[in-house]
Amino acid sequence: MYSFLQEGEFVQVTIEDQARVTGFVSRFGDSESDRGAFLDQFFKQGKIEGTKLTFTTEIVHGVWYEFKGTIERGPGKTLSDEAYYLLKGTLTEYRTDANKKVTSKFHEVTFKSFPREV
Repeated sequence: MYSFLQEGEFVQVTIEDQARVTGFVSRFGDSESDRGAFLDQFFKQGKIEGTKLTFTTEIVHGVWYEFKGTIERGPGKTLSDEAYYLLKGTLTEYRTDANKKVTSKFHEVTFKSFPREV
């Protein structure tokens, strides 16, 4: 599990069969209809090649995310430390408005892994 855009939000990434990636983003809703509600957005697709990671989430309330970046070792000394691993790259946030117009916003991000209990 890794941090996401805001405090309390996270992304979980699971690597299966050495290349298939599954997971989800848990975030707070920010539209009028879901403001403050906790929303889970499962990965529609995900892939890892070496250290390169990509994923796209399902659409929830007109919003979805696409991540393109890498998994890297971070400053954490052990798995029980925060930021033992980092997800670094570009997160694109897509939104569909009431008129079905899609807008996108890019974020350069570094998501830190949560400490693991050992």
